[in-house]
Amino acid sequence: MSRVLAKRALISHPGSHCDAISGCGTKVELSEEGLLKIEYVVTGDIRQVALPVRVAAERADNLWTTTCFEAFFMSDDGQYCEFNFSPSTCWAAYRFSSYREGMETAHGGVSVIEIEEMTDRFSLTANLPINSYLPRWWQRIGLSAVFECRDGSKTFWALAHPPGGPDFHHKDCFALTLPAPEGS
Repeated sequence: MSRVLAKRALISHPGSHCDAISGCGTKVELSEEGLLKIEYVVTGDIRQVALPVRVAAERADNLWTTTCFEAFFMSDDGQYCEFNFSPSTCWAAYRFSSYREGMETAHGGVSVIEIEEMTDRFSLTANLPINSYLPRWWQRIGLSAVFECRDGSKTFWALAHPPGGPDFHHKDCFALTLPAPEGS
């Protein structure tokens, strides 16, 4: 059985727009096996969203250049991990030593990416063995999404946005703190 840790809505960046997306919500759960389950639910005219073609799940770079869901986890010392989850079921994981510095591939995997698609709703759920990537992952979390519409426009959604252009790596985007898991 999983325990729900948080439910939050993402907000669109004021400088980006796509009429097709009306909302994006998230839910974070922790399973008894230690998997972090992150669900993103998008509402709107999903037919107008450019969704990558589904392929065999594997690690891939540059997923954020089109419709993609992201999760960031920062430790007290400023190091953080970034995860990208594509509707294609491909994924990526990176470590950073500080703000946009020292990027390297984070080793591990994503257990499962589940997709559900309807004309007015789309959901992606990623099951992540988070403890294998970063200890104390619950301290500062950023959840975000990039949506590319079929007309080529993009919109950027996050828990919070810093001043200026969209920047999911900025400390202001790490807007969710969770209670420590039992036994931590």
